[in-house]
Amino acid sequence: MEIQDLQRLKNKFDIIGNDAGLNRALETAVAVAPTDLTVLITGESGVGKENIPRIIHQFSRRKNGKYLAVNCGAIPEGTINAELFGHEKGAFTGAIGERKGYFEEADGGTLFLDEIGELPRETQALLLRVLQNGEYMKVGSSKVEKTDVRVIAATNVNLAYAVATGKFREDLYYRLTGIQIQMPALRDRNKDDIYLLFRKFTSDFSERYNLCKVSLSHDAISLLTAYRWPGNIRQLKNIAETVTALESRPVTPGSERIELGPAALMRYLPDEKDSMLPATSGPQSAGGGMSDSDKQMIVKAILDLKQEVDRLKEAVRTGVPVQEPVPAGLPRYLDMAPDEPEEQLPEPETTLEGISIRKASDELIERALAKHGGKVKPAAAELGISERTIYRKLAEWKNNGRKA
Repeated sequence: MEIQDLQRLKNKFDIIGNDAGLNRALETAVAVAPTDLTVLITGESGVGKENIPRIIHQFSRRKNGKYLAVNCGAIPEGTINAELFGHEKGAFTGAIGERKGYFEEADGGTLFLDEIGELPRETQALLLRVLQNGEYMKVGSSKVEKTDVRVIAATNVNLAYAVATGKFREDLYYRLTGIQIQMPALRDRNKDDIYLLFRKFTSDFSERYNLCKVSLSHDAISLLTAYRWPGNIRQLKNIAETVTALESRPVTPGSERIELGPAALMRYLPDEKDSMLPATSGPQSAGGGMSDSDKQMIVKAILDLKQEVDRLKEAVRTGVPVQEPVPAGLPRYLDMAPDEPEEQLPEPETTLEGISIRKASDELIERALAKHGGKVKPAAAELGISERTIYRKLAEWKNNGRKA
């Protein structure tokens, strides 16, 4: 797909970004649109999966037919079959008349089934029949109905895992996964896309309410793009609009834009669990916290640090210089003279095996900042942590009257 054609497509559907994964998803959608193949769109919640079925419908031979979007997870289990396939009068309590279902309403068009992983097993069997031969029956009826509908499904759960655990039918899974389109998470996209989206959301909100447009300083942009965005584009849009509403002001002559720094922006980014480990999109524990391997890394680093401190204290006591090099990434207490009094050595707070995680972290951050002339970005890169962690630590030190 030519770059110009791709950009026109983005403009038409109000899609922002130049990430390769995003472009690949859009190109695949256009390529499969002329067919009647069932398409499964995968990706985390809030990544913009709803754009793909609209694109497929508009580029298909069904573009003049109806396009209906159904959130399967929002329909109660007791009424999902009636919603999808319709019902006869008296089929159940409250069925005072005959009702068309979505498959009948969308006949000749496209039906988008979002959160398909939430469908009950019984409904999955009925859906499989429609996908295979276009046949279904209304609730309370024995008459077989026919429909000609192009089905596009989306999910934010791992359907393969749902199949393995018995929550999703294997035959339906294979029927849905002929064509898969993966929408990338915001944290996995080109970092420039994050600020492009932020700028778009703040600009739209400013114009709507006649407010000054909000821009970010270089450091604030770094903070924005370093954040992990677990809620993806939906979360970014909400924060961008909140920042504009609370930090901007009505437009006046000569005042049409304001710039925010990292301190102002940080107030609106939800606090993440403080960690000396970099944010990662890899596997996490079932509870959503750090994985066991991450915890083991932290414990190992703390124990290594404790051993180093113990060696240095013994060197001070005996007067014998330490010969072993300090492990990379640990505070270099070897810079201290061997004959310094023992009371001048750092005495961490006791939390784990005699070592304080917080104090060790403070020391690492302080030394990295000093090494890089107070510049946050290279210090964060050297430590392997997010810039947000350092900015939050600087704010904490300032509140405690401590200088970095």
